[in-house]
Order: sequence, then structure tokens, then C-alpha cells
Amino acid sequence: MTTRVGIREVAKAAGVSVTTVSHALNEATSFRVNAKTQQHVRAVAKDLGYAPNRLASGLRKQRSKIIGLVSDEIATTPFASAMILGAQDASYERGYVVMVVDSGLDEQLERDEIRMLQQHQVDGLVYAKMYHQVTRLPAELNALPTVVLDAVTDDASVSSIVPSEVAAAETAVAVLIKAGHTRIGMLNNPDDIPATRGRLEGFHKELSTHGLEADPRHVVVVSVADTNGGREAALDLLSHDDRPTALFCFNDRIAMGVYQAAGALGLRIPEDLSVVGVDNLELIADALWPGLTTVALPHYEMGHWAATQLLDILENPDTRPVQEMLACPLIERGSVGPPPE
Repeated sequence: MTTRVGIREVAKAAGVSVTTVSHALNEATSFRVNAKTQQHVRAVAKDLGYAPNRLASGLRKQRSKIIGLVSDEIATTPFASAMILGAQDASYERGYVVMVVDSGLDEQLERDEIRMLQQHQVDGLVYAKMYHQVTRLPAELNALPTVVLDAVTDDASVSSIVPSEVAAAETAVAVLIKAGHTRIGMLNNPDDIPATRGRLEGFHKELSTHGLEADPRHVVVVSVADTNGGREAALDLLSHDDRPTALFCFNDRIAMGVYQAAGALGLRIPEDLSVVGVDNLELIADALWPGLTTVALPHYEMGHWAATQLLDILENPDTRPVQEMLACPLIERGSVGPPPE
């Protein structure tokens, strides 16, 4: 059985007092110990494998140094799981750990998980959703510092972080206009959510900025926002003589359906049709040929921001709530070219 190395063992091995070790290993009080002694104590602590007792420290400060992250189905979604990684990295930088639970969209399970996290004395909670939506916080969170990730609430006292949907669409359309396209269509999502409305707004806004206007026949709501829905809509849209020369797709799965439809109709990408998606779902975007140019949702950055904001609130209760929107970077691959002559 391995014996835990404590501060007394470090003091004995370094030949200094316990108080000196405590000051030398604590950034807030290390100024009380000269640099040479600090270096010596820290070297000895490292050699002995000393790790500070975070639990004892947390009890003194009435903190567990643990934050919870409750998600609906993020943990099982390949691209959105980067939000968890971002939250973990931000927490580690501040000496905290993250306890993650996933409800699988089961509301009762979610409430039970929140109560379980409270029983583990988490200091605060990141409440995360897989996609940008308007949400209502469970009553169980009323007494717990909370930051909402990839969603918004109608409570201005709660900090939240979402992608800028309008700007994401503007970025996608701008790259098509830059390539010379003027007949640009859009395949949009059927669900009434902020992303649907925001991306449609950004699509029209960017066209208008350049003195262009979309043909209403080229703006199509797919039956389902997946590959099948994209293929079905694109087969119809691209079969007409006045088809668009470029398509902005609500997501990468719809864009994959467009690739399939284009292939079936004998259209080459990007020679005959340019395509831009949203998500940067690498399982699709990198696998398509040519690779799909897409706008990446900043999942990692949103997770990092949410945890950082929560820790700021925990360490400074006067921290003001913020409703933040993050920019979405363009990932250029090979699906955009000039319009056919």
C-alpha cells in the first residue's frame, strides 16, 4: 500500500519547517520565502511525489474544487464533445476538476443527476445543450451558481454562451460570393430553433450587403436536416435549368446529401456546383471528396468560456452575468470554386 506524501514529509526531507513548505508551495504566499528556498522545497516535493490535499484546502475555503457539467446528449456526440474538453481544460487551469453527467434527454434523469452532483458538493454547474436553443433551467439549479452552454435562457442574471448563427451564415455566403457566385441557394433546417432563424437571416443579410438577392425558389427547407433530407431537396433543386451555382447548407449532413445528389445528376463539385456547410463535422467534411468547406461551430471555445465564467463567478461573486456569442471560423477545403461559365 502506497503511503501518501504530506507536507510534513516534505518539510522533513527539505530540512525546513512545515510553515516554510506551506508558503513555498502556495503561489499566494510564496513571496514570504526566498527564491532559493522555494526552488529547493519544490524540487524536494516533486521528487517525493507530493500532491496538495485539495479536499482539505477546499474544506477550509468552503469549496470542493469540483464543478458539475450536465449535458443532454453531448457526451455521445462526436463533434459536440469538444465542449466537455474545453470545460475540463479551463477548470484544470484553475485547479478544479469537472464531474460530467449526461441525461440522454431524460428530464427525470437530469433532475436526479443534478441532485447527485449537489450531494457531491459541487461548487457550481455548467448546464450544456447539444445545439443552440432556448432552454429553461431546472428548479434544482436555483441555489447553485450556473452558466448555460450552447443555449440561452430568458433569465438575464444567468451567463450563457452560444455561437453567432447570423455571423456563421455571413461567413459561409461571403466565401461563395468571393468565388464569383451570384445565384446562391440555401437548404435550411425545418426546426424552429435559433440556429434555423439566425442562419437564414445571415444568408439574406450577406447577399444584401453585396447587392444580391436570393431567388425564393432556391431557398428550400429540407424535410429532415440530415443526409437523406439534403439529397432529396438537392435532387429536385438541381434538376432545373435555372439551378443555383452554389449552395449554403444548414449543416454538414445536408451538404453530404447535396454531394450525393450532384453525383447522381452528373454535376461536379466544385466545377459545376460549390457547396458550404456548417459544423465542421470531420467524419463528413474530411471524408467527402473534394473536402467540404464549412463553418466550424466553436465547441471547444464555448466549453472553455463557460467553465471560465463559472469559476470567475465562484471566485468573485460580484462578477456580472454575460450573454456571449462566439464567432465561427471558416474551414476551407475543396468544395468552393468559381461558377461554371
